[in-house]
Amino acid sequence: MDNLPLLTAGVTLLAGVLAVIGVHLLASGRAQRQALVERMAQGGGLAALPGRRRRFGGVDRRLRGTRLGLRVERRIATTGLDLTAGEYVVYVVAVLVALYFIIGAVFAPFFGGLAVIAGLWGANAFLTWQRVKRTEAFINQLPELTRVLANATQAGLALRTALAMAAEELDDPAGRELGIVADQLAVGRSLDEALGELADRLPSRELVVLVTTLILANRAGGQVVSSLRNLTESLEERKETRREVTTTLSQIKVTAMAVPLLGLGFLLMINGMTPGALDKMTGSVVGQTATVIAFGLYVLGAFLIRRVSRIQV
Repeated sequence: MDNLPLLTAGVTLLAGVLAVIGVHLLASGRAQRQALVERMAQGGGLAALPGRRRRFGGVDRRLRGTRLGLRVERRIATTGLDLTAGEYVVYVVAVLVALYFIIGAVFAPFFGGLAVIAGLWGANAFLTWQRVKRTEAFINQLPELTRVLANATQAGLALRTALAMAAEELDDPAGRELGIVADQLAVGRSLDEALGELADRLPSRELVVLVTTLILANRAGGQVVSSLRNLTESLEERKETRREVTTTLSQIKVTAMAVPLLGLGFLLMINGMTPGALDKMTGSVVGQTATVIAFGLYVLGAFLIRRVSRIQV
């Protein structure tokens, strides 16, 4: 292979990044385990587990002073990931450098630049995917949440107390998000503001309906219990419908992912049959332009497939 040194450097860098992340997670797990053992030895105290040690503190402090850093931090906060903006940016930069060397060595140097652009898009898409994944998990917990709130209000508890109790009983992400709402209410925030921010963090029609129901019931003093009971039944039906739609569209989603991968497979096949063909193809402006157009068409095809198969339930 002509670019074996570049490929070796890229693979080594990527292995180093994965090793750092692995050691980082291992140290965090050991620290939490030790803290848990100490709590159990003390008789199960209520002290919270200390957070893990943050890496790249200097980078994180500099990023917080920029608009980009604040935007990244807000996006990470909506995903529930245990990352700082500095850690995320350093990891992304390391992966982009590794992609440049690896793709440039396997295909051609020009494709390394395209891989960096695709990596930047992928880093943003990863945060979006994590947010959607967390929102979907929260939606799946909504029937249980409304059931807990209905039982608590039927027992005579105030809505604020019912939210705090639900935060303790439910798992993440509902428990964590409701814990944030309960903390905001404890420091004097209004119910409208706290629930409104919850709907902004996890945007979904189901959550908007729940938030609107709770806010209107709190303002007008209506029958919260009966409203929550009816809402629980509706959410259960929507949950089953969403599961059926997801199962039906799974093949289309796989097709949307396979379309760009086929293009990469063809490039590998061409380069294997005629070594150096990709270098010659991207050695001129015409070849580079044609390559960019071809990749754009593949991306457009995948986007259109996903767009056509998107069904709002």
